[in-house]
Amino acid sequence: MTESFEIKAFGNEAAEADLEQLTIKRRKATPHDVEIDILFCGVCHSDLHTARSEWGPTMYPCVPGHEIVGKIKSVGDHVSKFKVGDIVGVGCMVDSCRECEYCKDHLEQYCEPGMTGTYNSPDSYFPGSPTFGGYSETVVVDENYVLRIPENLDLAATAPLLCAGITTYSPLHHWQVGPGKKVGVVGIGGLGHMAIKIAKAMGAHVVAFTTSESKFEEAKRLGADEVVLSKDKEQMAAFKGKLHFILDAVSAEHDINTYLGLLRVDGSLALVGAPEHPLPVAAFSLIGGRKSFAGSAIGGIKETQEMLDFCGEKNITADIEMIDIQNINEAYERLLKGDVKYRFVIDMTSLKNS
Repeated sequence: MTESFEIKAFGNEAAEADLEQLTIKRRKATPHDVEIDILFCGVCHSDLHTARSEWGPTMYPCVPGHEIVGKIKSVGDHVSKFKVGDIVGVGCMVDSCRECEYCKDHLEQYCEPGMTGTYNSPDSYFPGSPTFGGYSETVVVDENYVLRIPENLDLAATAPLLCAGITTYSPLHHWQVGPGKKVGVVGIGGLGHMAIKIAKAMGAHVVAFTTSESKFEEAKRLGADEVVLSKDKEQMAAFKGKLHFILDAVSAEHDINTYLGLLRVDGSLALVGAPEHPLPVAAFSLIGGRKSFAGSAIGGIKETQEMLDFCGEKNITADIEMIDIQNINEAYERLLKGDVKYRFVIDMTSLKNS
């Protein structure tokens, strides 16, 4: 039987229920585990969707949170990568099979049997229970799924890099965005604002697309070289066939064919937003220019560490609004309205002091 201890957390017991304070079990650190005292946890749209069981059946109780930054408070006997006191991060996964071709190729996010999510995955240590995420006092994670945080970065503003950062960095890196490339970013929200910053730091010419003129100055502040009002047909036509790569971070329904038309021959569009309904794609949107329409999910542990090191080198963090855990339900409602610039981050001392 797995030894455990009880901690405070915030979660819900049903899809229609608000999040509230709960008591959950964490395993005691096994030989390769680190126990992390959580300092900050970002709030991702995935948290809201999962808590409300909108992405398939959620296992309850649900404790969301996969943008975790904290300090190691204890380590297992065989831990070699970290020591007590290290500042570390945990992203969207806490384990994978480690044996399939993708795990061996540092692509654990595409693990064939399926990665173990930081929350809402079956917990192998507590059969019948889901994994619990970062809306909690502590988390216990195998050292191989823990990331080192660069010393120069603000810790609260670094938390969203563990999901929003790697979700945008991975496709930009995979499609070799850099100097000489003209890159479109569609949607200026939690993901899009990180995509602009990272693509610009990689040396690309960044073109931001938004449905709101009010975001023009914001996009330029974030690093966009040009900003396009996507509702304006003339502005859109000016970029027809001009872009090497587009990162689409929009989760609402939208016309993907319009953006495919902006790609050069052999251009690619990668979707990282997650629209609820399928997006119709016209065959001739692809055939006419040997174009690719792709998707991308987070990144492996090695690539996530590369992203953190890159952000440390370039001094990139998220634009955040700090909240107390007790305000999480209000934050979810504001998230649905897009009323945040650009990521909520929970100060976890608010849970410890509750």
